[in-house]
Amino acid sequence: MIVATRYAKSLLQLAVEKGQLEKVYTDMLFVHGVCENHKDFINFLNSPIINTDKKLAVLKEIFKGHIGEMSLNFFTILANKRREMYMGEIAKSFVVQYKEYKNILTAVITSARGIDATVKTKIVELVKQTTKGAVELVEKVDKDLVGGFVLRIGDKQVDASVSRKLNDLRKAFTENFLSLN
Repeated sequence: MIVATRYAKSLLQLAVEKGQLEKVYTDMLFVHGVCENHKDFINFLNSPIINTDKKLAVLKEIFKGHIGEMSLNFFTILANKRREMYMGEIAKSFVVQYKEYKNILTAVITSARGIDATVKTKIVELVKQTTKGAVELVEKVDKDLVGGFVLRIGDKQVDASVSRKLNDLRKAFTENFLSLN
């Protein structure tokens, strides 16, 4: 979303300029979490019936003590410009832009049962060897994989799951069976 990207970029530049990048990043993670987990909050922000003053009062009440003054002032500006409905998207875009700015690569590993700390460390080390910068490892569990793992880094994916291997075998048997007929 272009609006969210532009506002997030402006906030990132301001945070860097004021030396508050890490605090604003923490704030945006918190705001993104609130927006992701509370759909009623999003409906409230999107409501054309509730006026800006009431939205501002609620925003200040919800976030006071949880986010810094710079972020709260930024959301006040958003509300005054009637852009509060983009708050979640702006927070999400800010996090993405922060990671780009800090050269942090996110790798997502999905496994059937989860992985232990030793394996996580080895995966992070392997990913670091192929890229420059820091690596953030996000772990997901998907019981449908049966075993093995799927590692996704940006638009690249390594699928070493048992379910994929079974599907490959099924496809090979089907092709061989059809070629015999």
